[in-house]
Amino acid sequence: MSDNQSWNSSGSEEDLEPREEPGHPVGIAEFSGVLSKWTNYIHGWQDRWVVLKNNTLSYYKSQDETEYGCRGSLCLNKAVITPHEFDECRLDISVNDSVWYLRAQDPEHRHQWIETIELHRSIIEGRREKGGVQGTVIIPPPLADSGYGSESSLRRHGSMLSLTSATSGYSATSTSSFKKGHSLREKLAEMETFRDILCRQVDTLQKYFDSCADAVSKDELQRDKIVEDDEDDFPNTRTEGEFLHNNNGSKEKLFQSLSPKGINGIDFKGEAITFKATTAGILATLSHCIDLMVKREDSWQKRLDKEMEKRRRIEESYKSALSELKKKSHFGGPDYEEGPNSLINEDEFFDAVEAALDRQDKMEEQSQSEKTRIQRSSPLPSGDIYSSSGSHRFSDKVEEMVQSHMTYSLQDVGGDANWQLVVEEGEMKVYRREVEENGIVLDPLKATHSVKGVTGHEVCHYFWDTAYRNDWETTIENFNIVETLSDNAIIVYQTHKRVWPASQRDVLYLSAMRKITANNENDPDTWLVCNFSVDHDNAQPNGKCVRAKINIAMICQTLVSPPEGDKEISRDNILCKITYVANVNPGGWAPASVLRAVAKREYPKFLKRFTSYVQEKTAGKPILF
Repeated sequence: MSDNQSWNSSGSEEDLEPREEPGHPVGIAEFSGVLSKWTNYIHGWQDRWVVLKNNTLSYYKSQDETEYGCRGSLCLNKAVITPHEFDECRLDISVNDSVWYLRAQDPEHRHQWIETIELHRSIIEGRREKGGVQGTVIIPPPLADSGYGSESSLRRHGSMLSLTSATSGYSATSTSSFKKGHSLREKLAEMETFRDILCRQVDTLQKYFDSCADAVSKDELQRDKIVEDDEDDFPNTRTEGEFLHNNNGSKEKLFQSLSPKGINGIDFKGEAITFKATTAGILATLSHCIDLMVKREDSWQKRLDKEMEKRRRIEESYKSALSELKKKSHFGGPDYEEGPNSLINEDEFFDAVEAALDRQDKMEEQSQSEKTRIQRSSPLPSGDIYSSSGSHRFSDKVEEMVQSHMTYSLQDVGGDANWQLVVEEGEMKVYRREVEENGIVLDPLKATHSVKGVTGHEVCHYFWDTAYRNDWETTIENFNIVETLSDNAIIVYQTHKRVWPASQRDVLYLSAMRKITANNENDPDTWLVCNFSVDHDNAQPNGKCVRAKINIAMICQTLVSPPEGDKEISRDNILCKITYVANVNPGGWAPASVLRAVAKREYPKFLKRFTSYVQEKTAGKPILF
């Protein structure tokens, strides 16, 4: 387990088990650690301190800010936890329409978080089932509890009153009480009353039968004794009142068990009638309960059918809404970012990129119209410093790149079948050669243009000098010079504005400006700026941007037409021929059609915007050859 992810208890899973103590709430161990949380498409993934406690997931900006309160929380009772299909470190937690996209530092930590969350949920569910309100269930108490066989429970008048009230309540039951859900409970209460009455009646009858059995036993003993007395001729001491004469003239004793009032004053006939009435009441109540349950079953079946139909419609609506959601390219979740598993198709990707570029262009136009260009001037070094690559650790590489561009970049590609003319606007032509490597578009691009009134030196100066970079470059978010190698070579790190859903790009490159003197005095000199990617210890790649690789050259030649008569050369007499070549590796996956469409749109705009800027900056100034 990492240092920033730990149990805030003894550290074992057993500590997660709730310990129940009378009068005290059940506690569950706390689990916390650092997870990356998707914030929005501008800031992307950000590290957050996440705490799991009491079945609630909360997050803070950092561990040091926990005392200031959480920035958000989710109750996990109905949360849906989904491990990502492709990203082994990512898990999504959703509650209704709220979704948290989280990433652990490795698959093991993701698995640990998922297991801990599920364990918390299972403990909470178990506690809820154990301590929740139980449904009302009528359970007949044991016969001993009801007073069965107990002398103290025999209350004859109470039994008759209970039976009377129970049978009278039967007729008072109506369907309106059923609608309220009361009738069945009332009938069950009646059954309870009948049970009590029946138990008492059984007590009474059992007592009667026991008394009868005892009387019979005594009678047999007495008969045996009389016979013995007669046989022994003992004197007869009985009075006449103790005997009755039967039809054949013999005498028999009349026992109390045969008295009209029965033994102990129990009315056997009355008890039998009451017993019969009670059982009839029970049967009637049971019949009514069955009717009520049948009616209730029909009612609940109708409700169930309605709920099932409602659920079917909701599921269809959910599927439809989910399908529509996947089609919306403006959704800001990480699944809609650039990548081979993106949920956005190529058309939606292009629409989103084009819309973002349009917004950037509009904002740039507004900012340019609201501000006046700041007049900057930087001292112009002597032209001699651009004649060589200088002496630094990259000088050989710079010389190699310069010679490569002079050899291949100035070749005419108009008749080459591998190059396609994609844009032609006046003097400007843009060519492209389609190249893909491992699914990544690496199309080399070449553009030619002619601009009046400026020289090649001036064009390259404004293209290379970072003092003017923000005046004409609209795609850069920020940049800085990492190292100055010489007067004509620097290493620059710059980040470009993000165009969602594409990831943000940064680039680290060496920029060198050179002057190539023509071998023939009739040929023009060539000015060149080459930018190519390098590595530097002070600008290592970070996880927030995708590092792109570039090899770009701006190659310029100045053509001068002789002025009439003795007039001096003016800007009307000069023409700059520009060749711009670009080889860009975007460093990540994006739809090929989108990249090519964006390149076709943006490169011509860049050339026109930049050359217009140079014409504006040099207007009225001395010509810089």
